[in-house]
Amino acid sequence: MESKRVIATVGATGKQGGSLVNAILADPDSPFVVRALTRDSSSLAAKELAARGVEVVEADLDSEASLTQAFAGAYGAFVVTDYWSPLTFEQEAARPRTVREFEQATNAARAAKTAGVSHVVWSTLEDTRPHFEATGDKVPRVMGGYTAPHYDVKASADAVFAELEVPTTFMQLPFFFETLFLGMGPVRNPDGELILSIPIADGKMAVIGAADIGRTVHLMFKAADDWIGETVFIATEHVTGEGLAAMLSEAVGEKVTYRPYTWSEFRALNIPNAVGIANGLQFSVEKSDDAEMRHIEMSHNLNPRLESYKTWMGKHKAALRALNP
Repeated sequence: MESKRVIATVGATGKQGGSLVNAILADPDSPFVVRALTRDSSSLAAKELAARGVEVVEADLDSEASLTQAFAGAYGAFVVTDYWSPLTFEQEAARPRTVREFEQATNAARAAKTAGVSHVVWSTLEDTRPHFEATGDKVPRVMGGYTAPHYDVKASADAVFAELEVPTTFMQLPFFFETLFLGMGPVRNPDGELILSIPIADGKMAVIGAADIGRTVHLMFKAADDWIGETVFIATEHVTGEGLAAMLSEAVGEKVTYRPYTWSEFRALNIPNAVGIANGLQFSVEKSDDAEMRHIEMSHNLNPRLESYKTWMGKHKAALRALNP
């Protein structure tokens, strides 16, 4: 019997990496086993993975050597970096998160090359700057010239994987259901109304649930010849603000009103990275009709089990209601 091949999974205790762990473990016929990479193997999340029979290995994206060791012998690697990881003021001043993320992606690319990994799926994003330059919209720039740093830095790191000739699938993702609904609203206003304020206006944007990322990546590893060297945007469907509010109303059992911020209003909010987030949202809405970048039909052909936002909300009714009692 042929032994199963190893998929080294960065961020195995997070949303994206964890979803791949779950996808592989849920498939008894998978040709792969998981090697979970974590900075702290003594954490509760890491111990829970070990209890499920997962090989847990300590590795740090800030250490190329640790990644090389963790990738050794692996057939594939799923590489995820986290722009939003919390940093102290001192840490941010000494090494801005834009610099950190690019260096971490570079470390992963070099480690994969050195370890001889046969297939890397790199969770990346588009570069928003060319879009705004083409439209002539002079949106504010931040952190050294980026429009949406959490997009642009990942996109810049794509070139490292390409230049090193690492066999890579460049997987781009939209906003997660979890971010839109469990992180960005709705919020109860002083009058007791539930208000959804995500700035989509009368446009639409592509979305996906976190669990579907892992299931889709698993399929990409299974069909590596079809995906190595490809840049592909994975999304479940397009949604509108009014549509989201209507579905939320059904999920939480009371009316949710869609009253969106404008881009300028969102940029002015007193929240961290408001400008970059607003620019990223604006980019996502304005590019929603770009068929070459929003491969909805292709995504469903690749993974017919992609969950709609209606299905996702049905599974998370209790969490949604608990946020706004």
